[in-house]
Amino acid sequence: MPLDPVAPNPLLTPWNSPFGLPPFAQITPAHFGPALQEAMRQQIAELDAIGAATDLPSFENTVVALDKAGALLYRIDAVLSNLTSSQTSPELQAVQRDTAALLAAHDSQVKMHPGVFARLDALHERRHALELAPEQLRLLERLHQDAVRAGARFDAELQARYSSIMQQLAELTTRFAQNVLADESSYQLLLQGEADLAGLPDFVRAAAAQAAVERGLPEGSHVITLSRSLIVPFLTFSERRDLRETAWRAWSARGEMGGETDNREVARQILVLRQAQAEAHGYACYADYALADSMAGSQKAVFDLLNEVWQRALPAAERERQALIAMMRSHGVAGDPEAWDWRYWSEKVRQARFSIEESELKPYFPLDRMVEAVFDCAQRLFGVRFEARPEVAAYHPDVQVYEVFDAQGRSAGVFLHDNFARQTKRSGAWMSDFNYQSRNRGVERPIIVNNNNFAKGAPGEPTLLSFDDARTLFHEFGHGLHGLLSRVTYHRLAGTQVLRDFVELPSQLFEHWLAEPQVLRQHARHWQTGEPIPDALVQRLQAAQRWGQGYETVSYCGSALVDLEIHAQSAPPADIVAFEQAALQRLCMPRAVGMRHRLPHFQHLFAGASYASGYYVYLWAEVLDADAYDAFIEAGNPFDAEVAARLHRHIYASGDTVAPQAAYTAFRGRLPSLVPLLTKRGLLDEGAPSV
Repeated sequence: MPLDPVAPNPLLTPWNSPFGLPPFAQITPAHFGPALQEAMRQQIAELDAIGAATDLPSFENTVVALDKAGALLYRIDAVLSNLTSSQTSPELQAVQRDTAALLAAHDSQVKMHPGVFARLDALHERRHALELAPEQLRLLERLHQDAVRAGARFDAELQARYSSIMQQLAELTTRFAQNVLADESSYQLLLQGEADLAGLPDFVRAAAAQAAVERGLPEGSHVITLSRSLIVPFLTFSERRDLRETAWRAWSARGEMGGETDNREVARQILVLRQAQAEAHGYACYADYALADSMAGSQKAVFDLLNEVWQRALPAAERERQALIAMMRSHGVAGDPEAWDWRYWSEKVRQARFSIEESELKPYFPLDRMVEAVFDCAQRLFGVRFEARPEVAAYHPDVQVYEVFDAQGRSAGVFLHDNFARQTKRSGAWMSDFNYQSRNRGVERPIIVNNNNFAKGAPGEPTLLSFDDARTLFHEFGHGLHGLLSRVTYHRLAGTQVLRDFVELPSQLFEHWLAEPQVLRQHARHWQTGEPIPDALVQRLQAAQRWGQGYETVSYCGSALVDLEIHAQSAPPADIVAFEQAALQRLCMPRAVGMRHRLPHFQHLFAGASYASGYYVYLWAEVLDADAYDAFIEAGNPFDAEVAARLHRHIYASGDTVAPQAAYTAFRGRLPSLVPLLTKRGLLDEGAPSV
């Protein structure tokens, strides 16, 4: 629909919605192009003013001004990014494609601005003589690092070439993500009759029926989609091996189904451009470039960690495989387990060894009670309180809006909870923001959103979560707290804008509280009777937690190792699938385990650069989170006030104002040990060498 040339653009006018939320109901896709153009113009004008100043460069007139510049663009781009991830449309996707290169070119222009960088560089040269406060020094160093890594030191010719590379990358990563979404949203496995539903518990049947309703299929239909919260239970419980294979092959083949949505060549082009990007900076490969700005610092540090865990996980996975084979034989099934069999037979072993079934657990994990649980844990740890604001509309009816109050009772943020899968939403689970807290930009209340992709329950019935789903809820809420609790001066250092291998610590650490018996007894209540989960069931659940860790660890590490290896190539492969298979063969990856994410749909790597050469960060952060939670164990209380106060101050509230190693040491009193991680995953055998 064309824009009314007289009507004001809602993206450019003051946002008078409650809590400063975007005026979602007024925004159309056509508003974004003109609004982004105006916001980019304003930011360049702000930078020109900084660069043209006749005063000598100072922290205030250069660094503070640079951090403040671009606030309008940030909030408009955040709206576009969140909508195209969570509630997209063909019109929004067109906007995303049309503006990707434009925004990348603008970012290069900002980071390479000659007048601003000259002043920033001069201040950086004498930074230790400026008598800056620690947060001020960190800001100067991070902004300078951003500029250098974006090409600010390049000559004019190389800057132009580098900007072109970044524009092409923006277009390709956008295309990669849209291709995966297209493959996911278009697929459905129709289950016809009771024979196709064999083995599926009621909660899976209800989710499959609801998915059919949402796709406009006739009443009584059931479909399996490629939403993880639906396909994983199907692979776990379906007795129909042929249908499990069909579903698994579709899930595994996302991004390589041929036609316009095939990502194999897209990913290859991304790798070629990333190599050119790395070489422009003088690095031998993209992995070296990416890891230079990380806690790990080098390929060797990452490989050493992954390989240490990999070598311990392979025997564990083999022991699990033998248990699966024994279970298959006991049911009269010959042959070895395939990839579409592993979850099914693993669940059979788990039931037999620990007398625990997913269908027995799920009634105790209704979504609404688990939301209460994350809020309660946050309040007991950090004093924050969440109050529902049902009168406030967000971008979709499913999204719940909450006002956040700090320990002093002050309104301190807004939290949007978007929990359900839909065809207009990308897969996975993530946290993002509409605006971070920043005193320099006058933003006191951050607006944070959590996205999950849970399969919605049938009308009138609750959405029941698996224990893994509940863990995902806690994980993403940990990210959300990292954004909501941030109390910093400068935007660049706010919230989750920390080094990539530190950002998963707050999220993975928060997962630990889900498994606490007192949390389960209080919040894990049967959705029909209200009875708390029995202690005996909790004990069996805890005993079962280590089962399957060999499979999970090998599946994850395989993806992380392939990520590191493919980005370590100085000549990117012509065929990414052939490269993937060869890499897995060299690693001795068990065929029936396979990668958690295959390259043609590996959005962590190719839908953006944040996790490229960085999928290892979940394991790196798990070393930190396992060690960090031990601080509460040592205190004898999972809600110990003193430990929680240190955690709040040094991890959740500090953003990137302190280098990660220093932040962790300030909390824990030392750097972490690997032993708690190996113990948690059951990979530290009694005869294993100390780590």
